[in-house]
Amino acid sequence: MKIGQIEIHQPIFLAPMEDVSDTPFRLICKRLGADALITEFTSSEALIRNVKTAFHKITIRDEERPIGVQIFGSSEETMANAARIAETIRPDFIDINCGCWVRNLVARGEGAGLLKDIKKLERIVKAVVRTVQLPVTVKTRLGWDHDSIVILDVAKIVEDQGGKMLTVHCRTRSQGYNGHADWSWIEKIRKVISIPLVANGDIKTPAHAKTLFDMGCDGIMIGRAAISNPWIFQQVKHFITTGQHLPDATLRKRIDLCIDHLTLSVQFKGNRTGVTDFRKHYAGYLTSFPFVAKLRAGLIALNNADEIIRQLKEFSRSLPA
Repeated sequence: MKIGQIEIHQPIFLAPMEDVSDTPFRLICKRLGADALITEFTSSEALIRNVKTAFHKITIRDEERPIGVQIFGSSEETMANAARIAETIRPDFIDINCGCWVRNLVARGEGAGLLKDIKKLERIVKAVVRTVQLPVTVKTRLGWDHDSIVILDVAKIVEDQGGKMLTVHCRTRSQGYNGHADWSWIEKIRKVISIPLVANGDIKTPAHAKTLFDMGCDGIMIGRAAISNPWIFQQVKHFITTGQHLPDATLRKRIDLCIDHLTLSVQFKGNRTGVTDFRKHYAGYLTSFPFVAKLRAGLIALNNADEIIRQLKEFSRSLPA
């Protein structure tokens, strides 16, 4: 598939996840096989008001390319201005968030709130496409709820207004992350647009990924499954190429990657913030193994990265061969 000058066969994207897909996590996933990345979603209002934390979210590094900056908002003027600002960061594409289901966003008509007003969604896509030189992509859901599924209309709007890729989380806004993603919509969407189509939602295994590629999507986007298994990008590629499954990472490998990830977090954020922000990742790296619950609890109480790394290495050395 092709987005502007970017051309990747059957790409696997890392999904934008608030408070998760920051620079350190994106770098880890990129090194483990993610083909393309997207930043955490960023408020268009915050960007035009020059809020420092908003710019931290969209700071990118060459190692992350290709990477898109994702913005959200409910005003075409504000979104266009924010896209212009984001373009100065020099991402590879601009992504419009039309899928976030969080209540305070949708109450302001942002994120998936735009699915209740697809005329406004159309105006926003049109305004952003006409403002920037970069390719513009859209990430959305099937609709507001099961009684108002509008994805086929939205897909046509995105293509007609110049969008270069559509990513669909195959749930409605009302589902949030509950229930199951309805992948049957991928084949229906594929029939009404010619731009690249990326599937998202409930992709937890290499077999899931292959199923979606076989259904006609051009790429897949993995989010929550990568939190506890950043190796999933490698696993998917190996399975699609060979039909064979790679073994799951051992606890030792998980500890090694946990240390690498923590080191990146401290490198980019400093010891205090880097350690604090990283605490949410212990559950992902150190899960479903015996003897690790006590270790996790102890690590969360620590504030010094060197001491955390020392304890992780000591625990790793204590494991049986």
